[in-house]
Amino acid sequence: MLRNLKTTLEMIKIEHTLFALPFAFLGAVLAANGLPTLRQMFWIVIAMVGARSAAMAFNRLVDRRIDAANPRTSMRAIPAGLLSVQFVAIFTVISSALFFLAAAMLNRLTLLLSPVALFSILFYSYTKRFTSLSHLVLGLALSIAPTGAWIAVRGNVDSPVPLLLSLAVMLWTAGFDIIYSCQDRDFDAEAGLNSIPQRFGIDAALWISRGLHAAMLAALVWVYFLTGLHWIGLLGIIATAALLFYQHRLVRADDLSRLNVAFFNTNAWVSVILFVTIAADIFLMK
Repeated sequence: MLRNLKTTLEMIKIEHTLFALPFAFLGAVLAANGLPTLRQMFWIVIAMVGARSAAMAFNRLVDRRIDAANPRTSMRAIPAGLLSVQFVAIFTVISSALFFLAAAMLNRLTLLLSPVALFSILFYSYTKRFTSLSHLVLGLALSIAPTGAWIAVRGNVDSPVPLLLSLAVMLWTAGFDIIYSCQDRDFDAEAGLNSIPQRFGIDAALWISRGLHAAMLAALVWVYFLTGLHWIGLLGIIATAALLFYQHRLVRADDLSRLNVAFFNTNAWVSVILFVTIAADIFLMK
């Protein structure tokens, strides 16, 4: 059991919760205009871990045959025989239950919206089968984090700030997912799967990714002015712009060799930098 659990956590890359968790914290801090209660922060973390674990495990279940056929993913735990379908299904159900529990412990609105949120993040797993816009659906799934955390703290959405922050997360996620999917363009075409690189080619896909990231920065600037942040928050947005520029410098249509560096190294820092700088702005510049 412990070995299976360890393999499952490795399969879903539990450490990549870091991509979205700081945005949830940011939504909570902006909602509280300071520090939320420890109870709220605890259940926000549990909700994020439960939701992402359920989504990733479900994705591996739904895509197990596709993963087995793709040389890049054929050694993932299920197609490699390291985990049974039954064990991963049970893990998905338990993770979903954990998410619902956390939503119930936060407030009534988070509980009422939790089925919608869970459906959104699970539905993504099917989208490559029928639309090239699956990247935006993934972005929508991750974008729930800041608005969900805002609702967890305030019990309602009484400002455009969390929605703009969610828009930024959606555009950021879709942009980097397009880059990541470039490596599967040929396989997607053969398997009848849809993606921006498969439909438009890698060069055009990279330009679409750049456009989405430019729009993300515009949304962050809008958040900056709406919240009345100061120089520390602006510094975070500038640092984010520099990271995204560096990411796009690493990947070219004729050279995807540094794609993993662009995806894993730079994206892990984007959400952390934004959270640290904007939170510091709120706490230090009151």
